Amino acid sequence: MEKIKMTTPLVEMDGDEMTRILWQMIKDELLSPFIELNTEYYDLGLKCRNDTDDQVTVDSANATRKYGVAVKCATITPNAARMTEYTLKEMWKSPNGTIRAMLDGTVFRTPIVVKGIEPCVRNWEKPITIARHAYGDVYKASELKIPGPGKCELVYTAEDGTETRELIHDFTGAGVVQGQHNLCGSVESFARSCFNYALDQKQDLWFATKDTISKKYDHTFKDIFQEIFDAEYREKFDAAGIEYFYTLIDDAVARVMKSKGGYIWACKNYDGDVMSDMISSAFGSLAMMTSVLVSPEGYYEYEAAHGTVQRHYYKHLKGEETSTNSVATIFAWTGALQKRGELDKNAALVDFAKKLEDACIKTIESGKMTKDLALITTNPNPTVLNSGDFIKAIRAALEESLR
Repeated sequence: MEKIKMTTPLVEMDGDEMTRILWQMIKDELLSPFIELNTEYYDLGLKCRNDTDDQVTVDSANATRKYGVAVKCATITPNAARMTEYTLKEMWKSPNGTIRAMLDGTVFRTPIVVKGIEPCVRNWEKPITIARHAYGDVYKASELKIPGPGKCELVYTAEDGTETRELIHDFTGAGVVQGQHNLCGSVESFARSCFNYALDQKQDLWFATKDTISKKYDHTFKDIFQEIFDAEYREKFDAAGIEYFYTLIDDAVARVMKSKGGYIWACKNYDGDVMSDMISSAFGSLAMMTSVLVSPEGYYEYEAAHGTVQRHYYKHLKGEETSTNSVATIFAWTGALQKRGELDKNAALVDFAKKLEDACIKTIESGKMTKDLALITTNPNPTVLNSGDFIKAIRAALEESLR
């Protein structure tokens, strides 16, 4: 077949370790033979981030603003051990965190459902999407160890010098304190991204916090969501036949467990971090979950929801065989290609992306899968493939569908 042409570049952000290896395999086997790939490439591998003082991450986010769609490989967020391993100048921040902050985006994560990989919650019939606010709270918190007795206060100093104080605690002994913050503008962007995504997916939207306990902090989130919904989205939701409702986070957890799925669950930053792992694990695997960062301006950045698969990478360096699941990384590419095709009115690119996703699902449902899925499948006779052979099996299914 003639290769599909792309009219507008896609921002390509390369990554680290085993996912970097898979990234190249996916391009070589599943993309380049069928598409004239048009990407603006940024190497977000830890070495390049260190060499450029992390400027490459900033540049990739700015390129996403320019072109509107990006696809990102998993990257290392360094700790002390990585500082030594990679001889880093400093402990660079998470690239995901930098990109999320620059794009003011919300992360939407959805399980990839296939027959034979059954949810642990038996009544779940449809995927549950987690919408995670990607700014503030504990991730931007300031912390202080309290050495002994004393008073700790929150102090706000206005531009005119006026102070407002709120007692946190009168300590009678040692303790610890944490100060969190968020921005009303960021919460507004979060709300609009969620409402727009719900309309795009034609799915109900839930939002949950703990406003009965956090009567100012969490209640602000609740109020902003409701105000924006009433002013801008209520009629659109009615016309689409979908619903928005707010509930307490503990009530939401109970409802989720007894639901059939098929909706979007919006969470604050920490809640979304935890609940997305719970949802992915309960549906099967972190390697079977899509992740897309959506900004209120309409920028999209697609990535895998998991990390760089460090253990498999070290095996790969030793020349040992690995069986690494590449589905989430493939779906990052297909999501970005599909969105690029939609924006450019390139029907051939959209169709190809959908067929590649179908090929992944058909390959697994036929019994050919990586080791992580073979351990949990209800398929009685799975064929366990190594990393490369799994991608080649997907290519065979893709070529069959393209005939």
